[in-house]
Amino acid sequence: MADELLTVRDLVKQFHQGGWFRPASTVRAVDGVSFAVRTGETFGLVGESGCGKTTTGRCILRLVEPTSGVVHFKGRDLTTLSAPDMREMRRHLQIVFQDPYSSLNPRMRVGAIVEEPLVIFREGTPAERQRRVAELFELVGLDPEQRSRHPHEFSGGQRQRIGMARALALNPSLIVADEPVSALDVSVQAQVVNLLLDLQAKLGLAYLFIAHDLRLVRQICPRVAVMYRGRIVETGETERVLGAPVHAYTQALLSAVPKIDPGERSARVIFDAAQFRPAPLREVGPGHWAAV
Repeated sequence: MADELLTVRDLVKQFHQGGWFRPASTVRAVDGVSFAVRTGETFGLVGESGCGKTTTGRCILRLVEPTSGVVHFKGRDLTTLSAPDMREMRRHLQIVFQDPYSSLNPRMRVGAIVEEPLVIFREGTPAERQRRVAELFELVGLDPEQRSRHPHEFSGGQRQRIGMARALALNPSLIVADEPVSALDVSVQAQVVNLLLDLQAKLGLAYLFIAHDLRLVRQICPRVAVMYRGRIVETGETERVLGAPVHAYTQALLSAVPKIDPGERSARVIFDAAQFRPAPLREVGPGHWAAV
């Protein structure tokens, strides 16, 4: 489609394991993943821990080098770029990490953390960078007067806002949001999600939103892909995929979501991993694809 900002095709990432006391083996953490993210869209990538969704996000950014596949972003295949060209493309691609406690350098003042991308890319004079940092702090709802503090002086939600300010410093088009609220208190999660949506509306951002919280994904992602064992097993418009799931794994995920009404009961679906057989996606409804 003409409005596709990011297109991933047949992405594969293999990890080789082995050592002195165990035989060598190969794990396909990402196994032929394909999807697209449209300009200004929030695309959800969901699945249980270890399914390969975080590795997929990092392969797109080449924080982890993919084994094979194509990642088209703004008309260029990121997997073929040289290191200097990829570094330049990172102006437009950024990431917000899951853990706001470990993703910020504890020895740096938070103002310097947010300014660091501007320094690396030699953006503006020192005075101009300081003005930009102040703007970014205000943009994410923080007091610019707190720039001289260290990360440990902030709450988890505030640290995640600092991480978001750092990600926005170079005006990216796409942000990989890797479980950005899962490490936060429930009372803070809604604030951070609302901030992400506000920033999207103001700046025209696209998000690859990696999560395991299906209720959250249903709320903010128009389209979604469900991953299992490194493969996408179901994808399409979120209401179609989560409203009428076809793949047994998606059905099992949904049946495990806690119900708000204690009187509401639904049959728990148990997915038998031993029965899983990789299959190509096929269209099971308008814009709804499943590996069945």
